[in-house]
Amino acid sequence: MKPATRRLLLVMAALLLAPSLAVRAQEKPAADPPEVQMHRPGTLPDRITLTWVSDPATSLAVTWRTEPGGKGPVAQIVPAHPGISFEAKAKSVEASTQKLDTKRWQAAYHTAQFQGLEPDTAYLYRVGDGDHWSEWFQVRTAKDKPAPFSFLYFGDVQHGMRSLWSRVLRESFRTAPDARFMVFAGDLVTDGNDDLLWGDLFGAGGWLFAMTPVLPTPGNHEYRKDDDGETRLAKHWGAQFKLRPNGPKGVDHGAYYIDYQGVRMVSLNSYKQVEEQAAWLDDILSRNPNKWTVAFFHYPLYSLSKGREDHQSLIKGWKPVFDRRGVDLVLTGHDHTYARSGLQERTVYVTSVSGSKMYELDRKPWMKRAAENTQLYQVVSVDGDRLSFETRTATGSLYDAFELRKGPGGTVSFKDRAPKGVPERIRPAAD
Repeated sequence: MKPATRRLLLVMAALLLAPSLAVRAQEKPAADPPEVQMHRPGTLPDRITLTWVSDPATSLAVTWRTEPGGKGPVAQIVPAHPGISFEAKAKSVEASTQKLDTKRWQAAYHTAQFQGLEPDTAYLYRVGDGDHWSEWFQVRTAKDKPAPFSFLYFGDVQHGMRSLWSRVLRESFRTAPDARFMVFAGDLVTDGNDDLLWGDLFGAGGWLFAMTPVLPTPGNHEYRKDDDGETRLAKHWGAQFKLRPNGPKGVDHGAYYIDYQGVRMVSLNSYKQVEEQAAWLDDILSRNPNKWTVAFFHYPLYSLSKGREDHQSLIKGWKPVFDRRGVDLVLTGHDHTYARSGLQERTVYVTSVSGSKMYELDRKPWMKRAAENTQLYQVVSVDGDRLSFETRTATGSLYDAFELRKGPGGTVSFKDRAPKGVPERIRPAAD
């Protein structure tokens, strides 16, 4: 074949293939931007989170995420040791796996439960598949009797998880490095079905979630409409938070309790099934051997923000139980401002916000201390007959405080310890 003829045939072939190549180029998906790629599951464990499924003195539960299709998930645990030769003595625990389809990718969530642990003992644990491991994390089990401790409480995170909430969480650790767990009052993210938002939350929490157990309660933003139009608790919730299954029969996720060193911590689902939870709440508090009781849920009984109404179903269904059974402290979120009551009956009510979404405060007589447009976190400390409560700003400064004391027969006294000379952070009306 002559060279000229060969060149002509090659040109004709190229012209014929060009449209097909152009279509293929158009069909090739664009690479995800870095802020998306960073949340893609991989072979290494991520989003490692501690919770409790049973007694905090003798057990721990841990969840983590990987891409699907790896080797069998496993966790290892061993009593903490100052040396480096402890790995050979570690006990392996097989984990269960739950597949989770998101709008972007499929992930595998794994859960391992450590049982039969010794109370008040430091342990090291790690998670992986035998080849790909996390780092070793250190955690201490609870004492099996009343003893002093502190915990952290966060109102709604929801917005600015990675950029702005991260500093709040890290400052709280600076203030209370020995906090034994973290309470979240719902609306951890804006859309419970958005994997990227959960990625931002766990990215902000990092290793703190792997060393300090979390006690979350669901908010309205954890409930989303599925493809069939029904509103359900986001699948992420059950996949990444393994919580104690001791709530009322037939009630959706969110109602459970744990006893920790003399305090009964009770989570309630304020989004639905309020009446069904009232009877259960009354029952578990009628058999409560602990000196202190703390309830936490998402919707506040009394509104804080303009345009919002009091939650009458909660006032009618739960407040009589709080009064009758002597609930000491109620922690809530939802209204994206801060307000704290005095002693009402026997209970102090607190609503707070830790993320960057802010509402306008609607000042009411029951509010003894309030704030708006301010990121906050709380440190709650229990020591025998005394419960101390501190509210701090994102910069760590003390903004509000009070103290409860238990007297003979379960009587409760209240002392306001709000710092003198610190004005309330209320925006001018024209702002």
